[in-house]
Amino acid sequence: MEVKAIIEKWKPKVEAYFSTYPWKNTLFFFLFLLLAFIFWLMLFFQKENVEGTYRIPLKYVNIPEDVVFDNPLPDYVEVSITDNGASIFRLDISKKDSLEINVTELTEGGNSSLQGDQYRQLIRSRLFSGTNIRGYYPMIINLSTSKLQSKELKVVFDGEITTSRSNLVADSVSFLPEQVTAYGSRESLSKLEHATTQYTLFKNLKATSQLPIFINRVEGIKFVPDQVDIFIPIEEYTERTFEVPIMATGLPNKLDVKFFPSRANVSFSVTLEEYRKIAPEDFEIRLNYRTFHSNEDGRVELQLSKSPEAAQNVRISPSSVEFLFENKAAR
Repeated sequence: MEVKAIIEKWKPKVEAYFSTYPWKNTLFFFLFLLLAFIFWLMLFFQKENVEGTYRIPLKYVNIPEDVVFDNPLPDYVEVSITDNGASIFRLDISKKDSLEINVTELTEGGNSSLQGDQYRQLIRSRLFSGTNIRGYYPMIINLSTSKLQSKELKVVFDGEITTSRSNLVADSVSFLPEQVTAYGSRESLSKLEHATTQYTLFKNLKATSQLPIFINRVEGIKFVPDQVDIFIPIEEYTERTFEVPIMATGLPNKLDVKFFPSRANVSFSVTLEEYRKIAPEDFEIRLNYRTFHSNEDGRVELQLSKSPEAAQNVRISPSSVEFLFENKAAR
């Protein structure tokens, strides 16, 4: 209610202020401001020898896979130019296309650097014909390279895979391609046993997937390709539970043992295809007498001694049971 009262109080004052505001004078002011800006643009477009400085991105193409550059390559070339105002304005608002440097073509015949007229002509290809180049930096791009050793490495996944509630990863993941080529010095390559992917988390997968993944970078090493596809087989699973008897092995001839309870629930996930193929007899809980006879608390942890490969995420409930030894002769 207080907010509504404040609005009702100030509403007449605001309406009175805007009703008496000199809107006509304000509109004339902005009109003259716009005309002045247009007049300034016309003078600027006609002006000659307007200076400008631009950064042109560099893109290196056709680089041999088995070489490494001896020096870091620049990402940009800074160019200082002069031209008429109209051309400078067009350069200011236009997107700067990358300047492509064909490494294989330029280094043929033993040439190891880009400079002089060849460099200037490449820069001019990104400017207008009437533009005058006053200077550029760097003036020389060193393209000298050294030959690398190579080694084939198996791709190994680093990360986590989670599926939706009713799905599980059916088998181990695979890669396309399964191997990549690593280029580097002999010493650097000797330390590598496999190519590890970047740590990646694939969440809530619901179906078999083929996804791109990058190879983790290693200093001084170049991987080709540096990106592979990971194939993750996903199948729909359902839950099933069997009661399995708890048995003991290796008992002395005159000794018997009773477990409380005598049976355990074994729950597991299984594909719809394998669901009817699995029976209770495929699971066994056989406890070796030697592993639990000296347990002072009278309890033993349960472990499966037999289970089918198709059963995934197997759980036993309860996880432990009580036991009691009996002398057969006393019964």
